[in-house]
Amino acid sequence: MSQMISAELVDLELDRAADSKEAAARSLAERMVALGRVTDLDGFLADVAAREAQMPTGLDGGIGIPHCRSAHVTEPTLAFGRSAAGIDFGAPDGPADLIFLIAAPAGADDAHLSILSNLARQLMDADFTAALRAATTAGEAAALIAGEEAATPSETSPVAPEPAPHTPVPAAADRPFRIVAVTSCPTGIAHTYMAAESLERAGRAEGVEVSVETQGSSGFTRLDPDVIAAADGVIFAHDVPVRDKERFAGKATVDVGVKAGVNRPAELIAEVRDKAARGEITEAGAKPSPVEAAGEPGEGYGTKLRKWLMSGVSYMVPFVAAGGLLIALGFALGGYKVSDAPSVMDHFLWTDTSSWGALLFQVGGVAFKFLVPVLAGYIAYGMADRPGLVPGFVGGAIALDIKAGFLGGLAAGLIAGAVVMAIQKVKIPVSLRGIMPVVVIPLISSAVVGFLMFLVIGEPISKLQSALTSWLNGLNGANVIVLGVILGLMMCFDLGGPLNKVAYTFAIGGLADGTAGSFKVMAAVMAAGMIPPLSMALATTVRGRLFTRTERENGKAAWVLGASFVTEGAIPFAAADPLRVIPSAMAGGAVTGALSMAFGCTLRAPHGGIFVVPLIGNALLYLLAIVAGTVVSAALVVLLKGLRKQRPEPEGAAAGSAEKREVAVAA
Repeated sequence: MSQMISAELVDLELDRAADSKEAAARSLAERMVALGRVTDLDGFLADVAAREAQMPTGLDGGIGIPHCRSAHVTEPTLAFGRSAAGIDFGAPDGPADLIFLIAAPAGADDAHLSILSNLARQLMDADFTAALRAATTAGEAAALIAGEEAATPSETSPVAPEPAPHTPVPAAADRPFRIVAVTSCPTGIAHTYMAAESLERAGRAEGVEVSVETQGSSGFTRLDPDVIAAADGVIFAHDVPVRDKERFAGKATVDVGVKAGVNRPAELIAEVRDKAARGEITEAGAKPSPVEAAGEPGEGYGTKLRKWLMSGVSYMVPFVAAGGLLIALGFALGGYKVSDAPSVMDHFLWTDTSSWGALLFQVGGVAFKFLVPVLAGYIAYGMADRPGLVPGFVGGAIALDIKAGFLGGLAAGLIAGAVVMAIQKVKIPVSLRGIMPVVVIPLISSAVVGFLMFLVIGEPISKLQSALTSWLNGLNGANVIVLGVILGLMMCFDLGGPLNKVAYTFAIGGLADGTAGSFKVMAAVMAAGMIPPLSMALATTVRGRLFTRTERENGKAAWVLGASFVTEGAIPFAAADPLRVIPSAMAGGAVTGALSMAFGCTLRAPHGGIFVVPLIGNALLYLLAIVAGTVVSAALVVLLKGLRKQRPEPEGAAAGSAEKREVAVAA
């Protein structure tokens, strides 16, 4: 820990430099930059803001712990600030006066993360926080945090009460009540371990045995199966899915977010004891948490639906990539006649390039046959966990068989997930619980999905899919250009966000049909998605004085990111100046999308950027479309930035307005 914090990383008068959580993070981060622990201040703050947008990092007791993993961090680092006025980090009990900024590299090793997790546990110790409030020098505070100076018990520190008598339950009348718990948070650095410590302390105060499995960034050790079997209740305090959740089936269960585990552990223990006393048993997956239902607390159905669909798409993309590239390489080696070639098992010449082309084409074709089943299977998985896989894959295979295509796969996945979730809510006899996930759920759900797909919705979806395919193939003239403009705008509007993903999903879904129209859509989508980072790279090259030093450095990396079709490479620029960067990127994307469609460019691969140009139909015109969009976007952003009355602020300056923009875009 002494390597992670020093006196230079401590500010005992943080309120002089900051009156908001954004300003506090920037002030502490600047200390990290000065020591070479953070390489890109703005990029790191954008990562901090993105983590803060997921869930406020304020805790009861006057503590704020903004933290993140970031590629801009060179080594695990901790900065500490103390604010007499208090800074609002979203804690229920008010502002925080102790602020810890935790920075972990994207690939931090387990030893460093374990040290940070120990700090998180220390924050639940009243003596530790009291000593920090009483520290008079930065060196003293740093020594306390590093563990080089022990905290002296305070007379005012709360003393854990004697174990309180509790209501006995039939299963544990002759021994203490036993609870197993799992804690986890998105970054797995702070809240995971603070919730664990909080639950363990509350358990000791209540005379309850609490065993916690922390599923954090430094990995996790599974609780002993005997400990789980002997438990009377389960507490899940988590903001990411619990791994191997089925281990905890058949017990009274309380399922909440990780901050509830930090802030109100005694209530959670009382709740699970009450459920156990009433005999309320939760089956594995019978009551999905907001996480297993693919949504955070308070999210609407539309947000959850998008996450379910993206779960299927994320698993489908590797099949699309492998199959599409193999097919494209097959055409490159053997020409377009390979599509009519006999099976390579019957006819293959080792010295004939067309035979090798046919081999690649046929392997790619087999990979493509998995697209719709994988899509449907993993949509159902996103909704209902592993029990959804069998009916999802079965429904997807049926969609493929009845030629319902991509739309059929979407419907099959959603139906399969919904059917499994409905079955899981049915109360069943104890004697049948063991065979539910292996026999009963797959049997019933597959039968229901098969009935609906074959006899109810399959034919209408098949006709709709056929009509959509015919529409794409029949597009010409102005209609083609309009579609290209729309796709280009969508790809560049939120730089990898939901609208970008909708356009990309539409494109890769069409690849499963293998029509000329779908190949044109894929080409336009990839070309437009390359424009934002490429245009920012060009703009920083030709008019570097309009950008900060950090942005100029990011511009160098943006050349590679843009060429690789990583639209997110433009996010640092949009975070700093969204009103100029995003409209400029959209204009360039629209130009490129329109030109790509107008030129009739085609693409069978879902990714690869400029590195798959040899596999693109009308490759030279395709490159021309990309160049045109890049120039248009770069020219616009240079023009708009040049109209500003003020020049860019120097590095390290406290730019409040920029911080607000960073938070808005990152969120």
